[in-house]
Amino acid sequence: MDFDVVIVGAGPSGLSAACRLMQQANEAEREFSVCVVEKGSEVGAHILSGAVFEPRALSELFPDWAERGAPLNTPVLRDELYLLKDADKAQKLPNALVPKSMHNTARADSTGDGSTGAGDRNYVISAGNLCRWLGEQAEALGVEIFPGFAAQEAIVDDAGVVRGIITGDMGVAADGSETANYMPGMELRARYTLFCEGARGHIGKQLIARFELDAGRDPQHYAIGFKELWDVPAEQHEPGLVLHGSGWPLNDRNHGRDSHGGWFLYHGDNQQVMVGLIVDLAYRNPYLSPFEEFQRMKHHPLLKRQLEGGKRVAYGARAITKGGANCLPRMTMPGGLLLGCDAGTLNFAKIKGIHTAMKSGLIAAETVFAAIAAGDAGGKELTDFTQAWEASWAWQELQASRSFGPAIHKFGTVGGGAFNLIDQWLGGKLPVQRDTTPDHQLNTAAESSPIDYPKPDGKLSFDKPSSVFLSNTNHDENQPCHLKLSDPDTPIEKNLPAYAEPAQRYCPVGVYEVVEEAGKPQFRINFQNCIHCKTCDIKDPSQNITWVAPEGGGGPNYPNM
Repeated sequence: MDFDVVIVGAGPSGLSAACRLMQQANEAEREFSVCVVEKGSEVGAHILSGAVFEPRALSELFPDWAERGAPLNTPVLRDELYLLKDADKAQKLPNALVPKSMHNTARADSTGDGSTGAGDRNYVISAGNLCRWLGEQAEALGVEIFPGFAAQEAIVDDAGVVRGIITGDMGVAADGSETANYMPGMELRARYTLFCEGARGHIGKQLIARFELDAGRDPQHYAIGFKELWDVPAEQHEPGLVLHGSGWPLNDRNHGRDSHGGWFLYHGDNQQVMVGLIVDLAYRNPYLSPFEEFQRMKHHPLLKRQLEGGKRVAYGARAITKGGANCLPRMTMPGGLLLGCDAGTLNFAKIKGIHTAMKSGLIAAETVFAAIAAGDAGGKELTDFTQAWEASWAWQELQASRSFGPAIHKFGTVGGGAFNLIDQWLGGKLPVQRDTTPDHQLNTAAESSPIDYPKPDGKLSFDKPSSVFLSNTNHDENQPCHLKLSDPDTPIEKNLPAYAEPAQRYCPVGVYEVVEEAGKPQFRINFQNCIHCKTCDIKDPSQNITWVAPEGGGGPNYPNM
């Protein structure tokens, strides 16, 4: 099938690009074909974010978004930042000591200096529902959206030009044979292909390597973000309340932890609270379990009083591309563009990436449409995109906060926070900090302290099986495993003795286990549990695991996340 533009991924960047392409085509009264393929069972099924949303890019795309019914119902009304000192104590930071990128109630007029832009207020939203709404707008404009179809590989011709994508075969059995439901993958060819797969997209990873898009950049950095949705009693609910914090439990050095990250708790609409923890994947102790840290965190009195008496109704986890400007690869290649979190446009200083992802999609759409409208047959490297991107407020944001993550890694939570506060006061003028250590590096088990995690109480903290159940994850068990091992012997022969096989702990849903069979340890992969977070692809110390898209429609099905 041939299209003018094929877009891989119905997330914020992909859907924004699709809408802007068709807006321009309709205004020019020009026939134009745009196809979006989405591996989730529906648009929004795999979307997971906090999320406090800055609608600057949305206002550029649809100035009348409120009249159109965009699901932005809860403006941020109160904003607090805390440092958790230990398991019982918390210190609220005065506004004067909070970096301005972390102020969510401001109505600034500015741009690109780290504060909220264009006079917009921020909103507590469901990113999944925003994407569902964007999908409706895209289809009304004439975009074709194919949910349940996973892009499996890029079509690259002999001249090194991206010509589209191939979707995965459907109905293939675990042994590779064709079942009665077999349907071969499709070639979707396009003048230009936009890759918008989200963090650690598996095609994006291949393209970065093939076209050396990361040459001269720092290695990309990631975190794993957890989120739960809770129904809480009416007397505890304060719509528009936004809480952020850092410190304990991730920097609890007395108990084997020396990591970084932060937590969030947002009061949305419908008497619901969103709570989560973001754990930098640069941690070094192989015994650390990000999932257990999240469950433990909710017992801190500050968070406990927000959740106690409530009911957990949804759970999910997702890798976050957080390296920022120092790590952002070149986003152009012949015939294609790498956008949003597939490239790494998230502004970690704000803990926000939806608005910058959308902006990358808008710029891509304007660049591609201008080229095609001028008679371009496709296949060029659109360097005009780079110029427009680097002139945008989104790039200015990333530039102003390029030291944010590296400073925390170098100076610690308090020292890094102080550096960032001053750096933002000065508009990003302090010496640029760099972080060139890959996230997958770990200390050995012999060098590390085991961590004894408390058992879940079933009220505030929970186990992995009950959590994956709430993610509504499903994969056909009779299909090939989509978690590929370069060397099947590495987990037991190398990772187990050296690192106590950390896959058992860094996976947020228990996909990986070491079990005894016939008196010998065996590495088991329960791929049916996989929620597509991509953490294993990032954190495996031997870089032995490659995540590829399973059969379309599988994975989690997140409601209101």
